[in-house]
Amino acid sequence: VTGLPIRHVGERFQRSNDTISRYFRKMVTIFASEPFYSKHVSLPFTSSTTTVHPKIMWSHRFWPYFKDAIGAIDGSHIPASLPLHDRATYRNRK
Repeated sequence: VTGLPIRHVGERFQRSNDTISRYFRKMVTIFASEPFYSKHVSLPFTSSTTTVHPKIMWSHRFWPYFKDAIGAIDGSHIPASLPLHDRATYRNRK
C-alpha cells in the first residue's frame, strides 16, 4: 500500500527483513485464499464491463486513462480533486 521497500518497513517496526517478508507472504496468502477472496472480492459482471458512463467514454480527457479499467471496488466512481490552494503542493509528486 505504501510502496515502501521491506527494508524501510522493517526499520519502522523494528523487525528483520526476513520477518517482514514472511508475514507479508502470509497476508498475501490469506487475502488470496478462498474464504476471504470469495467473501470480500467481487468482480463486475461481463455486461457491466462494457457499460461505460458516456461522460468518460466520449471525453478525450478521461478515456485514455480509464479505457481499460474494469470498475471501482464497490461499483461507484467518485470524482476527487484538491482545493485550488493545495494543487501546487502536490503537483509532480509520486
